[in-house]
Amino acid sequence: MAFANVGTLGVVPGARDRVVSILTRHNPDLEQAGCLLYEVGISDEHPETVFVSELWTSAEAHQDSLQLPSVRALIAEAMPLLSGAMDGYQFDVVGSPLP
Repeated sequence: MAFANVGTLGVVPGARDRVVSILTRHNPDLEQAGCLLYEVGISDEHPETVFVSELWTSAEAHQDSLQLPSVRALIAEAMPLLSGAMDGYQFDVVGSPLP
């Protein structure tokens, strides 16, 4: 069963594109850690918000990925650009109409 982590990150004014650049930087460690999908999005209606959808092989794989040096470095780089406003959901995926 896959695990999903879907959320929003509030960013300081003017920092959205920089945060997107950090989050979309190629990181082969994610796939090796069990990341199946990592999508980053924006909306003109919410200019100080970055949307992130992650799909993992398991909740444990997601949690373990947070200890990877490459992931910790990206988090440290992005943190000063975040406003602290965060929201999201985590859930076990039970099915999909797609193969």
